[in-house]
Amino acid sequence: MASYMTVAEADTYMSTYRLVTSAWDSADNATKTKALAMATKQIDQLSFDGDKADEDQDNQFPRGSDTDYPTEIKEACAECAYSLLDGVDIEFEYDNLRNMSMGFANVRSSNTTGMVPEHKSAGIPSFIAWRLLKPFLRQSGSVDLQRIN
Repeated sequence: MASYMTVAEADTYMSTYRLVTSAWDSADNATKTKALAMATKQIDQLSFDGDKADEDQDNQFPRGSDTDYPTEIKEACAECAYSLLDGVDIEFEYDNLRNMSMGFANVRSSNTTGMVPEHKSAGIPSFIAWRLLKPFLRQSGSVDLQRIN
């Protein structure tokens, strides 16, 4: 599986568009490559609108008549990879989606809205990435029908 971004592209993205990059900067290239691969895998778990450009391709993109990955998908990959390197544990996040209140000694924290953030329930570790990905997602409640002759 190819990642949506190379380490070199992600390095450029981080140095150009992110103010805080310490988690990225402190990782070696092998770890960055793993983070980008994991981010790509997380992105590819989503349900995207349209069809793959080639049904045999590994990743969900390119789609339709496109021949390259959209810029927003590449940027979402970089943002997810950064979040993973910064310590976001999507398993922990998912396991704790329903926690309304947590406490330790005299310190108490609660989720007063009771709402689960969409990006967390979708398995995406970054809200910034989620905003980049959302326009490409299949609309909920839509159904694709195909006639088989």
